[in-house]
Amino acid sequence: MRWLLLGAVLALLLLFPSLLTVIAIVVTAILSKPLAVGLGLGLVLRPHLPRIRRWAR
Repeated sequence: MRWLLLGAVLALLLLFPSLLTVIAIVVTAILSKPLAVGLGLGLVLRPHLPRIRRWAR
């Protein structure tokens, strides 16, 4: 699935060369907002973090 999405993006970039500029502007706008970056990282990394258990008595 990842390779299909990558191929689709590359095909669009070949068909519309100016699309690279638009993608760069959108990525820059998203990365300039620390809250959005933190939220995205949290959503991506949460399933891989260990679960917090109750304190032992």
